[in-house]
Amino acid sequence: MTADPTIPNVRLSDSAQQILGAALADGRADSVRLRIDERFAHELLFEPRVEGDVVVDTDYGITLLLDPASAGRADGLFIDFVYDLQGAGFQFDNPNQPARPQPIELTRDCMATLIPSGERLQLGRGERVLVTQALGGSITVQITKGRLARIAAEDADALGLEARQSQSQSQSQSQSQSQPQPALSGAFDIQQVLDMLRSVYDPEIPVNVVDLGLIYQCEARPLAEGGQRVEIKMSMTAPGCGMGDVLKEEARARVQSIPGVSQVEVEIVWEPPWDQSRMSDAALLQLGLL
Repeated sequence: MTADPTIPNVRLSDSAQQILGAALADGRADSVRLRIDERFAHELLFEPRVEGDVVVDTDYGITLLLDPASAGRADGLFIDFVYDLQGAGFQFDNPNQPARPQPIELTRDCMATLIPSGERLQLGRGERVLVTQALGGSITVQITKGRLARIAAEDADALGLEARQSQSQSQSQSQSQSQPQPALSGAFDIQQVLDMLRSVYDPEIPVNVVDLGLIYQCEARPLAEGGQRVEIKMSMTAPGCGMGDVLKEEARARVQSIPGVSQVEVEIVWEPPWDQSRMSDAALLQLGLL
């Protein structure tokens, strides 16, 4: 009997089998979703099976679920779980992945935010940077002396990438946001806010702020003049993190873009202190902490 050519061959190391097997044994799920995006960023998630999924029953008793696009990028993939000086986590050796990313030369000057201090600095045209993370639109790059910096989505064109929105669009949106928006015809669901917040990522950790457990409170109430007022309390992974204002503004802008939302208030709080117990199972799995 020949193998189905549409099902990719995915192998797991002994350590990866042990971590995934232990997670599934806890009853969190009966399978693990493997997602590989167009940039070959790999994620392991606990998500239910959906129609159209490619199901990979590995030789290790672990079932992987892949959407068709991910399956097309997964053949020959080797998943390992490693411990090193930087911590522990999954590593993905994918023969389909393009050559190791090379430094990119900026096509124009652009502003960036140093991580984790939050200090603003200008990167000059012709400066070479290495993209280390591109999730949720914003881009984390390595600059001189091994430092990390965050480039906003609207400046992605300086890296030769598609910008989320132009500066003029951003200004226009900011102006329109000062005016109350009409309420939606249907019932407003706070889940819309949480889903939008899942597009905001920590600049150093490849996990969104919801699954990372940084959202302490998220509430909405209707306004007399129409629309919704959303109030969010969020924290950071470390006290006094300089990226707080950056993530706060990104969260506010993303939620403000939801139709029917008229006002958004985001507050950074430090009590109770954040710890790993606030992370979702998906985040723990992604970081190899299950």
